[in-house]
Amino acid sequence: MEPVAPGTTVTLRDVAAASGVSLSTASRALDERSTASRSAAAEHVRKVAEELGYRRNSFASSLRRGETRTLGVLVPRLSDTVMALMFEELERAASDRGYFAMVATSGDDPHDERRAAETLLDRNVDGLILATARLDDELPKLLRQRKVAHALVLRTDGVSPSALGDDEVGGYLATRHLIDLGHRDIAVVTGPSFTSTGTARLAGARRAMEEAGITPRKEWLLAAGYGIENGFAAGETLLGGDGPRPTAIFAANDNLAMGIIAAAHRCQAIVGRDLALVGYNDIPLSSRLATPLSSVRVPLDQIAGNAIDLIVNPGKEPQIRRSMPTLIPRESSGSPQHRRD
Repeated sequence: MEPVAPGTTVTLRDVAAASGVSLSTASRALDERSTASRSAAAEHVRKVAEELGYRRNSFASSLRRGETRTLGVLVPRLSDTVMALMFEELERAASDRGYFAMVATSGDDPHDERRAAETLLDRNVDGLILATARLDDELPKLLRQRKVAHALVLRTDGVSPSALGDDEVGGYLATRHLIDLGHRDIAVVTGPSFTSTGTARLAGARRAMEEAGITPRKEWLLAAGYGIENGFAAGETLLGGDGPRPTAIFAANDNLAMGIIAAAHRCQAIVGRDLALVGYNDIPLSSRLATPLSSVRVPLDQIAGNAIDLIVNPGKEPQIRRSMPTLIPRESSGSPQHRRD
């Protein structure tokens, strides 16, 4: 095999010549979009390509087909653990399908979100994945009007293609768990009412309580943000006053639950003994807290794969794909010792 001169770009034609195969055979052996052939000829071509230092210009070949094999992902912020984990899964799922994912952050302002979306579209991405949260968000409608391939992830507006967990089922599982432990004085702290996750998780919690004949106190159904500080404020409201305290709380994400843990400590209530607590999302920190947190686990890998497929394989039903969550019970929800007759 003739070595390639230093500084010279190795071409597909060089690989084919060095391998003793046709140009089309070399191209098929090195095509990353298809399942790699295990034939002796294909293995030989790949070995030669590696020895020569060949690097396929997938960007150029994609442009010739009118695509870039790149997807844009729009998230409010990567400092949010769930958003960061979601992007990692989207990046992995995109790579498995021969695509590259790039991320942009938008904050919570609709104008910033629009600007971030246009920035990604200016990079000629083949589609957008939106992890932004507002139900009143106009961007999905705008993308539909412009016929831009897109999918919503971890939430839905009921119209655009969406990949998410079944949040109503998740809220039901969390609250049913507390009821099964004997609790009837149950509070629910959800995310903002402008999010599909907040409204759906609350709907699931309400359904579980209605089935058990429990009428929740209105002051124990709190809509908050999704941050730890929001959970702390909600916890102080529920546990710090002179009125009756709930014996159990369902917090609609793990950050809220961690804020409630801090508030419980300040209010001299021990989580897992005086107060049962269930979070949502089962982020890695949940199982490592001093009192490990019961939480609803969401299959982010499955959701990511569904979101990518909604863009790269459009037209297949259903367009709104919900993945089933799982309750993970731990010490924070305690034992059935709080039943009140």
